[in-house]
Amino acid sequence: MSESHSKFKKTILCVDDTPANLMLLNECLKERYRVKLVNSGEKALQLLQTSEQAKDIHMVLLDVMMPGMDGFEVCRILRSQPHTEFLPIIFITAKNTPEDEKMALGVGGNDFITKPINPEVLLSRISTQLHLEDYQAFLRSENSALEFKLEQTLLDAVQLQEATLSVMVSLAEFRDEETGYHIKRTQLYIQALAKQASKDYPELGITENQIAIISKCAPLHDVGKITTPDEILLKPGKLTEEEFEIMKQHTQKGYDILRRAADQMGHYGEFLSVAQQIALSHHEKWNGQGYPENLSGDAIPLPARLMALVDVYDALRSERTYKKSFTHEKSLAIISEGKGSHFDPLLVDSFMKIEKNIEALSEKFKDSI
Repeated sequence: MSESHSKFKKTILCVDDTPANLMLLNECLKERYRVKLVNSGEKALQLLQTSEQAKDIHMVLLDVMMPGMDGFEVCRILRSQPHTEFLPIIFITAKNTPEDEKMALGVGGNDFITKPINPEVLLSRISTQLHLEDYQAFLRSENSALEFKLEQTLLDAVQLQEATLSVMVSLAEFRDEETGYHIKRTQLYIQALAKQASKDYPELGITENQIAIISKCAPLHDVGKITTPDEILLKPGKLTEEEFEIMKQHTQKGYDILRRAADQMGHYGEFLSVAQQIALSHHEKWNGQGYPENLSGDAIPLPARLMALVDVYDALRSERTYKKSFTHEKSLAIISEGKGSHFDPLLVDSFMKIEKNIEALSEKFKDSI
């Protein structure tokens, strides 16, 4: 066989403490494979210590009974190393009981051959295991490629979601410039409140992932105001009853906008379901006297109940051309008065526990009029 052709031979590492057994294996294999011979488990592990060393070894033929480290222990170590985790290992041993075979396969061996060796059987078993490993390596490569594609798809989805949120929030801010830091503050408030409520009331089932989604979607609570006429949205004084009825429509309008966006985005738009809940229901009241659907109690989605509280607090603390801001203490008193009527009583209790943090955020992102 030519030297160039021999470079494509696969390499088999034979591990046996008996020289005669190593010579026999070499004679059986040398026509089809490149052969490396070592007489101990320790030496075999040295040859396979790094991924660079292991890349040139395609299979291990491993004796069991050897001085020092036996074959079972060698196999366990090879299976524990990432670069030899899938390396085919065939045990060749004089131990021939069913318990021995069970042990060999249990520690990670691919096959088990008893001595004395039948050369034809040995070559057939080797060929089978090498073909299986080639196929499994192909599958692992395909799986890695699919995982990479999935990661890229998920990254694209996240980027699409972030872009969607950014555009929608920008639209809301553009239409209602007077609110200034309102969107930023309420986002920080709702995040802090959701975290505290998750600690106080595990039965609410608020997970870290839900907190992240609620926080991201909170800035869209008033996106429906982009449909509100300027003369109502930007009116410096108190709204008439008719004007207020028109203003109230921003909840349904916001829900419709977000629902259409979600429909257009397909499964990428599923994250907007929370935004829809917040937009539609953040003006509902615990006692059922809110709008637009007069929901009450737990029938109001939790994200909307969280938003209802922080939105009112921020409105109380904010100065407008037609009103002065309330102090933090006065705002807390009003929130307390609304416990069980306007607001979820559990959320009010959690809000009071973090009121110092809320006050600090309010001062840090204070509007200037």
